[in-house]
Amino acid sequence: MSHSGDQNNPYSQPQPHPYGQVPAPQNPVPPQQNPYAQQSIPQGQAGGYGYPAPGVPAPPPGPPAGAPVTAPGGGAGRGVSGWLWALGGVVAASAIWGSVLFATGGFSSEPSPDLAGYAYTGDLCADTSLTPFENAHFRTKANTGTTSKDANPQHSGAQLASLDTMTCNVSFDQDGTSSSGYSSTWLYSTATLHRKTDPTPEFADTYRSYEKQDTSVAYRVETVPGLGDEAYLVTRQDDASTSNSSYVILGVRDGWLTYQSTWSSYTSSSSGSTSNQPTATEVATMLKTSATETLKRLQNSRSQ
Repeated sequence: MSHSGDQNNPYSQPQPHPYGQVPAPQNPVPPQQNPYAQQSIPQGQAGGYGYPAPGVPAPPPGPPAGAPVTAPGGGAGRGVSGWLWALGGVVAASAIWGSVLFATGGFSSEPSPDLAGYAYTGDLCADTSLTPFENAHFRTKANTGTTSKDANPQHSGAQLASLDTMTCNVSFDQDGTSSSGYSSTWLYSTATLHRKTDPTPEFADTYRSYEKQDTSVAYRVETVPGLGDEAYLVTRQDDASTSNSSYVILGVRDGWLTYQSTWSSYTSSSSGSTSNQPTATEVATMLKTSATETLKRLQNSRSQ
């Protein structure tokens, strides 16, 4: 019979491992630190955020918030932030220079207009030379109406942002013409100051196109030397049955000014003056002489 006092207390003695003797680990793992625990890292110690690496001394304490940065020698605003001041100066200078370029058109791709000294006039007729036609026995037809639309000569003009336009139309009577017949002689003149677009690239083709157009009426185009930068004369080719009419155009470009004068004339056989009609060559001479004087006057015109 056993006594309770003779039995070993299972909680007072170490119990054998149920799987036998367990060898000690070869590479014991050191205890892990709690990653959420707050670590107190002294200033200058490596391994903490905001601290220098080993061997690098900690920077001296900075100035308090809001205090100016003082450079060596006592200059405020330099040192660490000196490059910011320099960059700010460059930006400010660039902004000022950009404003100047915009104000003066420095960034504009549009070329400056070459007006060659010409100016707008509200009355082109006042500057149009009629002397060559008067010398050929043509006189300005008298006004027969009472309104401005019946005026002779008739002028108009407009100043716009891209161009200025001027026109003058004059109706003539020829000396010796009978009132029983019909005659009509006109001089149409236009002048344009191009302020935005250079007319040079298209000017020649404007008049060369008369020779190329598909029409039953034939035209001859000639260059005219010594008049502006370039000039062209367009003459309609008439057969013998229409020799009592003429149609001649003179186009001139001088810089960005373009000028055109057109002579259009018709006289019926009953007017009694068909034999006195000027030839196309004579009309061309009158147009060139008139244009030369008219362009000189336009260079001296003042805006009205």
